[in-house]
Amino acid sequence: MPLPSPLPFADVSEGIGVFDQEEILRAFAALPRPPYVLAAVGLAIGVVCGLTFARLVQDRLEGWKQDRLALLPLATLETVLPWAGLVIGVTLFIGAGLQVFGFAGGAALLVAFVLSVATAGALWVQLSRLMEQVQAGTFSAVDFDNFDRFF
Repeated sequence: MPLPSPLPFADVSEGIGVFDQEEILRAFAALPRPPYVLAAVGLAIGVVCGLTFARLVQDRLEGWKQDRLALLPLATLETVLPWAGLVIGVTLFIGAGLQVFGFAGGAALLVAFVLSVATAGALWVQLSRLMEQVQAGTFSAVDFDNFDRFF
């Protein structure tokens, strides 16, 4: 003799109430939409701040060539703000890109932030050393393959 259904008014094999099993699965296993807008915003911030930073460094070099203005210190407010904006923009772009490939939001942004800060810090150190060489007059060709002098 078959056992009675736990719910006398609903047959479990047909779904629960008026919902079928596929509708219930879609409601609880909804896939989030990829953050394409966040990637676009991050890319826009990164490009604008990167171009601003490049222009500021170029203006500083022009001022040094023409009037021998000081190149250093590089860490002034007018150069740090676009640099920080560049790091934030790249973080958002990489984080959103990782989310598109299935990473969780927090983990993707954390990995992107670590990558962005590490890369930006290494480039900041390299740029500072190049500016020191230019100001001292000992500037030679840049050798990116020589990693023992990179840091």
